[in-house]
Amino acid sequence: MKKIISIALIVLMSVSCEDFLTIESTTLKSTENYPATPAEASQVLTGIYAILSRPNIMSNIILVSELRSDDRLGGGGPSDISTKAIAQYQKWSENCFVDAWKSNYMGIFRANVFLETSPRVKWDNEEQQNQMEGEAHYLLAHYYFDLSRLFGDVCLHKTSESEIVPRSPAADTYAFIASNLKSAIEKLPVINYKEIESGRVSRWAAEALMARVFLFYTGYYQKETLPLPNGGEITKDQVIAWLDECTDTSISGHDLVSDFRNLWPYSYVQDYTYTKNNGLKWEGDGNKETVFAIKYSNSFATHEFPYQKSNQVCLFFGLRGQEDYKLTFPFGQGWGFGTINPKIWNDWSDNDLRKKGSMFTVSDRQEVRLFKYGVDAKDPQMEETSFYQKKYIPINTYTDATKASVWNYSRTLYGNTIDNFMLNNTQDLVLIRFADVLLMAAELNANTPKGDAFLKRVRDRVSLPAVPATMENIKEERRFELAFEGVRFFDLLRWHDEHLLTENQKDVTIYKNKTETRTKSITYRPETGGFLQIPLSEIEITKGVLTSNPGWGAEAAFRE
Repeated sequence: MKKIISIALIVLMSVSCEDFLTIESTTLKSTENYPATPAEASQVLTGIYAILSRPNIMSNIILVSELRSDDRLGGGGPSDISTKAIAQYQKWSENCFVDAWKSNYMGIFRANVFLETSPRVKWDNEEQQNQMEGEAHYLLAHYYFDLSRLFGDVCLHKTSESEIVPRSPAADTYAFIASNLKSAIEKLPVINYKEIESGRVSRWAAEALMARVFLFYTGYYQKETLPLPNGGEITKDQVIAWLDECTDTSISGHDLVSDFRNLWPYSYVQDYTYTKNNGLKWEGDGNKETVFAIKYSNSFATHEFPYQKSNQVCLFFGLRGQEDYKLTFPFGQGWGFGTINPKIWNDWSDNDLRKKGSMFTVSDRQEVRLFKYGVDAKDPQMEETSFYQKKYIPINTYTDATKASVWNYSRTLYGNTIDNFMLNNTQDLVLIRFADVLLMAAELNANTPKGDAFLKRVRDRVSLPAVPATMENIKEERRFELAFEGVRFFDLLRWHDEHLLTENQKDVTIYKNKTETRTKSITYRPETGGFLQIPLSEIEITKGVLTSNPGWGAEAAFRE
């Protein structure tokens, strides 16, 4: 079937499991004649990448997985029912996550169209074709993996044809994911990451994502191998071999930056006491530890168009309701989502520099001069615990030498003039970090000298003694190295350590205006399997061909 597409991007007004395309031509371009050149193919490929930053913030997989982890409470304001519902494994409507569903299928549709039309493009050379097709294969796998981690069994569409299909067994979907990642690895060149445009897919990203997919599928579903279509499989030894290549700095160029704290933008701010006292210097976005990330800019940021927003994860995890953000310098304004469970602070050794490099308490005057509780009586911070993370949070600098006012660091760094704190967060959202790759390699080589060496590389950076690569040690290392990066919840699911989601969130002390304290407990609901509610609107469109997930009936309705 001919598909009508726009010149700049594939236009898709409404995407459902059965209805990927019902649109009118506005440009007289279709898949019969477009893309025809490498430049046009690049435009279509850009449209696939654009979906990475599209989902509404409440459907962003990093934010959702963080709120569902044992490290976070919902937070937000009194009217932010959604944040607390997510954190409590409940629903606030019958279509809570419809945007996550639609956006990922939009990316899938676009990637399928690209791969179907690529053979007709008049490529300059085979290397150019392989590069773009490899990126498309990766992104297709990425969107299906996010869908599968969020919703479990999903509708599998291997082509762009529009049809109503039921949910496929996980094995079939993961076979499709693995097949696309294998194609990406085989097509993408063996070159140093520095030769690749920042934000673009590399062979190393494909190898790392293959490891993440392998560990989640084999762990969660209790399998030995990752399936491929037609009875093939990806074995543990294959994944190890790919990671051996990815983690070889002489080949990939990727490595750990010298100081863990230089990964995060607070280390850019030399007026920040913690940065100055520790001699920190930000490595910047796209540094050697970034294997794959979503890029942002505030040059064209607007709330009117879904693709052109700055890093909303930072905004929504920012400090809520402070009268003067000079007093919380360098931590800036946001909506107060995801307040931190004090248990991770208490469990974290003070000898680990990542502790204060990753989070802070507002009672520490070395961190903030003054934090005011309950400033806005009508719209106060909810579920306050006094703890905040500082990996993804608005970061401010002084506007000039007088230090009389502050603004987002991006305005100092890039000279941009958008005067809107909601649109100024430009920090990369890192989806795969090299330290994570090393820890995945340690896990795949657990209880061996090779695994010990991978784990040692991560611990050496923060001057911690070497420990054997047992699963217990690897789990602890992942908890602290990757804290607040959207990894923890899925780790607990694949390890079948879901009981910690309840145990670690029992009797958490929370404040109301710092004058009233109470405790809050959150109970994980295992009947959901860790998966989200299938949007009712999508079930209705298919007239029941698409079915719901267990555990999301009336019993799941939000309640305090």
